[in-house]
Amino acid sequence: MAVGKNKRISKGKKGGKKKAVDPFSKKDWYDIKAPSIFNSRNVGKTLVTRTQGTKIASEGLKHRVFEVSLADLQNDEDHAFRKIRLRAEDVQGKNVLTNFWGMDFTTDKLRSLVKKWQSLIEAHVDVKTTDNYTLRLFCIAFTKKRANQQKRTCYAQSSQIRQIRRKMREIMVNQAQSCDLKDLVQKFIPESIGKEIEKATQSIYPLQNVYIRKVKILKAPKFDLGKLMEVHGDYTEDVGMKLDRAAEEPAAEPTEVVGA
Repeated sequence: MAVGKNKRISKGKKGGKKKAVDPFSKKDWYDIKAPSIFNSRNVGKTLVTRTQGTKIASEGLKHRVFEVSLADLQNDEDHAFRKIRLRAEDVQGKNVLTNFWGMDFTTDKLRSLVKKWQSLIEAHVDVKTTDNYTLRLFCIAFTKKRANQQKRTCYAQSSQIRQIRRKMREIMVNQAQSCDLKDLVQKFIPESIGKEIEKATQSIYPLQNVYIRKVKILKAPKFDLGKLMEVHGDYTEDVGMKLDRAAEEPAAEPTEVVGA
């Protein structure tokens, strides 16, 4: 090593040792509120660094995306295989108001549907709702055996698959274009679109396990607080319960102690 170099080796660090500060002491908890279309409105809590200088806490919260199981939102375990994405749109007090931002299937559910000896049919389509949301819907379906069928397999011909796919797209477009996002989500929950596709394609080839497996939001309109409050319906800030205070008893007069 060259003589006279690295003079700071023997000396201590420049400046005293910085005191370790717990980063959580600068953060606040906020409640996440789901839209009124779901049974359970309280999704959970989220953290954000407190407002400091030009960095505003509510700005850090906006556009966060939360992924929640539909079973938790509907208080029904039958919907456990669906994941709903909710995006934070506005902050009011300690509440974060969210809106629907997409839907997906859990991997295990999707894997359990795929089996041998049947055809898998998929279709996707881009649609625009009446309130200017552009969505991409993905549909999945499987062929099933006809009643009293002896043959082991139930494969559809490619021409039948094309017909079914055309029908799927047609129904998805008709269902989505005729309503707004809120009504469309209400169709996704009971899987009414899947049931309609199943009914419509019965004459081409009998299908089973017909689902809208995924929904992506490609383009959302400009933020409108009025529309968001409409989605949240009867939203009120939780300020606690009013308690009746018992009538105050008159304070007893202090008695003088003799000889004190």
